[in-house]
Parts: sequence; structure tokens; C-alpha cells
Amino acid sequence: MSTPDAPEAVVATLEAVQAALAAEHAAVYGYGVVGGRIGDDREDEIQAAYAAHRAQRDALVRTVRDLGGAPAAAAPAYALPFPVPDAAAALRLAAVLEDRVAGVYSDLVRAAEGPLRREAAGSLREAAVRAVRWRGSGVAFPGLAERSGRPAR
Repeated sequence: MSTPDAPEAVVATLEAVQAALAAEHAAVYGYGVVGGRIGDDREDEIQAAYAAHRAQRDALVRTVRDLGGAPAAAAPAYALPFPVPDAAAALRLAAVLEDRVAGVYSDLVRAAEGPLRREAAGSLREAAVRAVRWRGSGVAFPGLAERSGRPAR
């Protein structure tokens, strides 16, 4: 992942970027499932979210390399948190994907500094906004639901 003599802060940042990259890989996969179950009325929104996650994934690959790491590869498939037989379940999945992405960006905000921290904060905000669109409601502290002791909705 990094050289043995890398400063602890760089190692922590690299680990947080790798976690964000892994979440983006999973989101890209998940939006492929979502897109296959959504009706035409929300297709543009799904396509925009899919494109945003692909762009974030590609940017994180570059960031990992810039930090001296080898980018984590995408898995061939990902386990979904629940069956997705219809459009309603697909919308729930989209919200869960965004909640998970927000969580890792919250960790990256904590680990990073400077421009990377600002980019991570922007990505957290974008994921939270998309989650609200899919769910129809928001959470008080996006990206921190898993730390509150209550499951994300």
C-alpha cells in the first residue's frame, strides 16, 4: 500500500482514500443493478449518479497513485444488502449506496488535509444530496449514521 517509511498521516490518508475507492467501486456496481430496475421517469437521475460515481472512482485511482499506493481493484461482483426485484427496492438500494459512500467520505474528511479534504467534503455532500433524492428525507449528519448506534434508513 505504501512505503514502510511513509509518515503515519500519509498512511492514514492513503487507507481512507482506498476505502473511498472501494466504496465507489461498489456504488458503480450497485447503480448497474439500480439502473436495471428503474423506470424511465428516473432514468436520467440514475445515469447522472452512475456517471458521478464513475468519475469519483477514476479520480480516487489517480489520488491513490499520487499518494504512492496501488489502487484497489474492483471486485467482479458485490453482495447486495437486500433483494432488488423492483423499482421501489432499487430506490432503497440507491439510498443505501449513497449512505455508504457518505460514510467513507466522512472518514476521508477526517484523515485528509487541504484540497483532498475539500474534495472529500464535496463528495460527502453530493452523496448526501443524492441519498435524500432517493429516500425522500435526509439525516442530521450524513456519513455518520453508522456511528450513531442506529441503522441507516
